[in-house]
Amino acid sequence: MSNFGLYKALDKVGIDYEKTKVGDKYVYENMVQYGHRIGGEQSGHIIFTKYATTGDGILTSLKMMEVMLAKEKPMSELAAPVVFYPQVLKNVRVKSKPDAQNDPDVQAAVQKVADELGDDGRILVRESGTEPVIRVMVEAGSDEICEKYVDSVIDVIRAKGHITE
Repeated sequence: MSNFGLYKALDKVGIDYEKTKVGDKYVYENMVQYGHRIGGEQSGHIIFTKYATTGDGILTSLKMMEVMLAKEKPMSELAAPVVFYPQVLKNVRVKSKPDAQNDPDVQAAVQKVADELGDDGRILVRESGTEPVIRVMVEAGSDEICEKYVDSVIDVIRAKGHITE
């Protein structure tokens, strides 16, 4: 769930990355499987496999200080290439997560948004692991664009009778 701006910045300088299911557990499993040394989530849970198996805020701050000292630059300058995209996330309480997620009309609506966003944004629709909820998230150039696309998918979920009111 890292911000789309991070992916764009990494692409620009040719740094490869992998996307996993949401959760430190999945990030760590991927890191071990493929031998990656750093991974994390938007929440700030950064994992350094050389030192730990879970995200550690103190370790992350120390590693960031090391980079700042080595580069002799403030964090604001080091992070400047990453332009964060607006993000809208809405949770939709549904009768059945699999039925809503696998509905062909819902999938078509999601694909339509993905096609319209192209390389200028992204849509992510996923089931909550803890609630009877589908999470619809869009990142794009403005909050208005995000809202429009999130609402368009939710409208289809509603029209198909998946939402519990």
